[in-house]
Amino acid sequence: MIRFFSLLFLASIAVSCKDSQATLTQINGKQIAITDSLKGDEAILEYIAPYRKRIDDEMGAVLAYAPTSLSKSEGPYNTAIGNMMADAVYELSNPVFKKRTGKEIDAVLLNHGGIRSTLNAGDVTMRTAFDIMPFENSVVVVELNSDQIKEMFSYLESGKAHPISNMQIILDQDEKLKSTTINGKPVEEGKTYFVATNDYLQQGGDRMTFFSKPVSMEVLDYKIRTILVDYFKAKDTIAPVRDNRFIKE
Repeated sequence: MIRFFSLLFLASIAVSCKDSQATLTQINGKQIAITDSLKGDEAILEYIAPYRKRIDDEMGAVLAYAPTSLSKSEGPYNTAIGNMMADAVYELSNPVFKKRTGKEIDAVLLNHGGIRSTLNAGDVTMRTAFDIMPFENSVVVVELNSDQIKEMFSYLESGKAHPISNMQIILDQDEKLKSTTINGKPVEEGKTYFVATNDYLQQGGDRMTFFSKPVSMEVLDYKIRTILVDYFKAKDTIAPVRDNRFIKE
């Protein structure tokens, strides 16, 4: 796929001279699309060739296999690829969090927009992880009180398929909250819960402001992309499914 970028090219500059001093009066510019029609510098290409080969070899390393393609647009409420990401974060982050704090992660919430690519059928490679998650977002675990958890569920009432794990949301026919659970149980008043998310959402990204003032917070220094790589390496076959974690009855 050819990717296009735009550069601002200074085509001409008008200058007014008075008393031996130049004054900039106008800048004219135009956009130049960078395409494959622009020839590369052979000396530079030759210099970087071994580095490019090494990167290509690393990015092409096969980690697992996917029998079918997975897309974030495959359905409402929850998607197989979103379920995979949320479950991967829960499965791999929880041991790290428990080792540091002695506590367990109660649930995971990521954002639908954070899934940046389809997971194609066939070999799952290092490049697959970078395509799905090209950002440097890391996992943070926030401690939320019961009111903040209820605010979180109210936010999710919109029905958008944000990746979630270890929680369940059921909407009625009017798409209003019918029941919500964490760890298979309703939210308890006065109790706090540990929710794993990413640093972008913790700072209020995607209007998830309920994350921005947690009771406490633990930064795991574990990138979500690295979690995907570790998850793929640990699995022979990547075949997540849509399930009943978020449905309408």
